Amino acid sequence: MRRIGFGSQGMVGFGTSSSQDDKSLAGFEELAMPLFDSLYNFARWLVHNQNDAEDLVQETYLKALRSFASFQPGTNFRAWMFRILKNTFLSSCSKLERRMTVAMDSEEDFPVLPATSVTPESLLIERSGNDAVRCAIEQLPVIFREVILLCDVEDASYREIAEMLSIPIGTVMSRLARARKAVRESLLSAPGAPPSVEAAQRARAM
Repeated sequence: MRRIGFGSQGMVGFGTSSSQDDKSLAGFEELAMPLFDSLYNFARWLVHNQNDAEDLVQETYLKALRSFASFQPGTNFRAWMFRILKNTFLSSCSKLERRMTVAMDSEEDFPVLPATSVTPESLLIERSGNDAVRCAIEQLPVIFREVILLCDVEDASYREIAEMLSIPIGTVMSRLARARKAVRESLLSAPGAPPSVEAAQRARAM
């Protein structure tokens, strides 16, 4: 799956005290630094601002480093890092924004996805032009934007997304279905929809 979004290099640096164990720091960097682009990409989509995204990722890495001793070896480190980033993002939101971000909004009433994550909408997102897809995704509320990015951009599994966002797998599937439907409808309504969009619409109608 191709990556859609933004990248940055050399932004995170770790200043450690003299009491910081060098071996622990090296272990953290070995696990954490390969995730930098994915975390920054996700943060950039969440906050719509490069400077805020940089601050969010910087704070995420610093929090993760301070809490690294509590990480359980053998568990999902990527999910752990994304969960710290999401919680850091929530803590920076206003009370109203936080309610909007975590609201369920009758998700139980929406049909869940089949076991496979490949749908006409996910194929459409993969094949359509980056600008059109980016615009459509940016229109989504955060709770839907984050799941579609993690699944269709970062290739995370439903279980991994549930760990990252601290929500049930059923909620992941419900939000993803709604997000993909909204993106599809946005792209179909855009002037001059590309052939891949029309093909997805025909596939959906079958």
